[in-house]
Amino acid sequence: MKYTDEFLKKMPKSDLHLHLDGSLRLDTLIEAAKKLNIDMPSYEQEGLKEKVFKDKYTSLGEYLTGFQYTCAALRDLEILERASYELAIDNQNEGVNYIEVRYAPQLLMDPIKGIDLEMVIKRVHEGLDRAKKEYNNKKEVKDGDLPKFDYGIICCAMRNFGPEFSPYYNNFINVMPHMKKTHMMAHAAMELTRGAVRLKDKGYPIVAIDLAGEESGYPAINFKEAYDYAHRNFLGKTVHAGEAYGAESIFQAITLCYADRIGHGYSLFDPDLVVHRKIEDKQKYINDLSSYIADKRVTIEVCLTSNLQTNPEIKDIKDHPFKHMIENRIATTICTDNRLVSNTTMTNEFSLAVNNFEIPIKRLKDIVAYGFKKSFYPGTYVEKRQYAKDVMNYFDKITNEFELSSNS
Repeated sequence: MKYTDEFLKKMPKSDLHLHLDGSLRLDTLIEAAKKLNIDMPSYEQEGLKEKVFKDKYTSLGEYLTGFQYTCAALRDLEILERASYELAIDNQNEGVNYIEVRYAPQLLMDPIKGIDLEMVIKRVHEGLDRAKKEYNNKKEVKDGDLPKFDYGIICCAMRNFGPEFSPYYNNFINVMPHMKKTHMMAHAAMELTRGAVRLKDKGYPIVAIDLAGEESGYPAINFKEAYDYAHRNFLGKTVHAGEAYGAESIFQAITLCYADRIGHGYSLFDPDLVVHRKIEDKQKYINDLSSYIADKRVTIEVCLTSNLQTNPEIKDIKDHPFKHMIENRIATTICTDNRLVSNTTMTNEFSLAVNNFEIPIKRLKDIVAYGFKKSFYPGTYVEKRQYAKDVMNYFDKITNEFELSSNS
């Protein structure tokens, strides 16, 4: 079935895997760099696109290079609030009704400047909330002709860090110079999770924690204590897993960290990346795990463009394991990952999906619905169900407008 870009832009969407620090507007980053004297390889949009934010990258390491500049810019609270506001506006302008904005607050904190966790969370919340109120006060939203806009905040713990990348982590190392790095990272994750629970209880829309950063060599089990704490305090759990490591990483995320969702899950179906010596039949292990994920409706946050950029061995998007996820009836959502770093939008990601994989309208409706039903919506379950129902009623309205039948 052929879907037009106009339809894909107009249909309701969510983005559940959206990094704030990878999704700034380029002109905002340049303006901030000049204001804060951030040393960058260029202060022109074309120069940054050529040297930093490319269409293609040679590795995950090159892909992550730009975050040193975006994080430096976001340590200014005014820029942080502005970037959050603009991110919401950019999503609203392409029919995205719900976003879960994730970022690592500890990368933006600065003990020297007195910028603490709550200040970082507060500014992001204020930027997003201003955009939400402006949108929901529109006449067509109030009249029920358009679904409302909403958002949640996901706090990312980092698997690995360098002191040069963050004043917070630099201070951490100075205070505890003899602590092993793995213990230090786990300690920082626990500190973040406790803070996230405390601020959620104060009314901030913090909906989940995440584990991001270098995956290989930094297993999820190291962060089990933080995820235990989140689990006991009713926070959602998502984990970057299967992005740069195999199915065993996804297994750990689900069984040891209670992950409700998996970020990327790219390597789920690759038997060559199953390495534990006790797993003799690697294909059976993958079959059992993928069936378990499908049965338990653990949702995979699929980021097509990002995966193509960080895995240059993919020569054709049709070889992306998203096709196996569809075949195995796994619950999936389409996400951008990083709008700036990947130079993409939600409309573009859906266009890649429907133009390269067999997705009839009924399956497309399921994927859209998962983005709302499997969200960590910052309200009660009853409120989330009603919100999802309103959005999917709008989906049916749009499919009828474009003469597409969601029952076919």
